[in-house]
Parts: sequence; structure tokens; C-alpha cells
Amino acid sequence: MLYKTRGIVLRTIPYKETYHIIYMYTEAFGRVSYLVSRGRGKKSGVMRSLFIPLSVLDLEVEHLNRREMQRIKEARLCLASNEWMGNPIKNVLALFLSEVLFRFVKDAEPDERLFRFLYDSIQVLEKTDEGVANFHLVFLLHLLYYLGIYPNTEHRREGLYFDMLNGVFTDQIPMHPHYLRPDETRILVRLLKISYENMSLYAFSRHDRVRIIERIFEYYRLHVPGFQEIKSLSVLQSLFD
Repeated sequence: MLYKTRGIVLRTIPYKETYHIIYMYTEAFGRVSYLVSRGRGKKSGVMRSLFIPLSVLDLEVEHLNRREMQRIKEARLCLASNEWMGNPIKNVLALFLSEVLFRFVKDAEPDERLFRFLYDSIQVLEKTDEGVANFHLVFLLHLLYYLGIYPNTEHRREGLYFDMLNGVFTDQIPMHPHYLRPDETRILVRLLKISYENMSLYAFSRHDRVRIIERIFEYYRLHVPGFQEIKSLSVLQSLFD
């Protein structure tokens, strides 16, 4: 049976000699793997050049619940353009964020709020230039909410420790090594106010930016089962020296 849905490209890998597997997060089905022939061209409605990481596509797909890999009948760009294709900084950001989503978003069930967040974030990445060095920080922090692991901010304030294992602010040093000192908590309290609208107002040194990312991923590592290294992180960090 054929269905229409929007999908966000997470990763493309070769499969055997004549196929690619396209991992996508779709609006209708959640995360799905699609099998696409390498030999298909324009007449088939499936052009391989469309499947660039973080591209948003309008799809017509076959979908069988018991099939491990689904099929794409037609695909076309959903957004008017992928501006980052010719922008080296945005291109690396797209590669980085698509790898993050590939590693962390495993749910095969659709989530309308998560898809909307991803779709809106991609539109921001396309349109904005101010504060783009902080785009991935906003994305990573807001993604925590949709993964259900956003910190409890009820008692957030400077001068406290942040218990990363339990996701809470406390005035006592936690009985484990996974916490932020008060000076680090001060930065976290500031970061939790960041958004796509105000990210251009935040300035960080390279050292601080690297440290922030390390701490964010430490939090992910504590709360996301099967956390794996993000290989594109080193390339991303080199952009903002």
C-alpha cells in the first residue's frame, strides 16, 4: 500500500552492489530504513542526489509493517532549497546533526512534536546566518526535551551543583562523579535560556564551546542507552576556532 509522508534524511549507506539503505525520520512512521536502487534516475521519481543528510523530502512510499526495509516510489525536495549545500559551515552542521539524530533517535513510532521540532530547526538552519556557531548547542539542548530527558529546572539557579545523573540542581555535592561544579552550573543556567531567536547574543571562547559540548554529551551518555561516539564532532569543532 502507498502512503505519502515527509521524511528527514539521517544517513545513506551502500548495500550490496546495487542498492543504498536510506535511514530517515518520517512524519508518518517515525524512523524507517528505505532500500533504494543505485541505478535509478529521474524517470523513477527517486534521485539519489536528494538523499543528502538533513534533507527534507516529500515521499510516496510502500510501507509494510513486517518488512525490515521499506521502498520509496517517489521523492522530491520538500523545502524550496537546501541552502547549506553550498555553505561549508552549514554543511558540516547538517552532517553533525544528522549523525546525532541517527545515533539517538531510534523510535520506530511517529512523534508529531519531534518531527515538527526537527522540521522547524532545519528551516532555521537554512535561513539564518547570525549566531550559526551556536546553532548546534540550541539543537542539542532542545532535543533533550523531545527525548524525554530534559533537566528538571524547577530549582535552577547559580551557586548550585548540577547532578547530571539525576538531572536536578542541588546544593549538595552528589555522591558520584557526574555533576557540574557551581562555576559550570552558572554556564548551564545561562545556556538553558538559549533559543534560535537569541543564539546570536551568546558568545563563547573555543575552550568554553568545546567544554560545553563535552558536558552536553556526557549528559546524553548518562541517559541514552547505547551512546556512541559522534565522529563528526571533531570536524565541527574545528570550524569555530
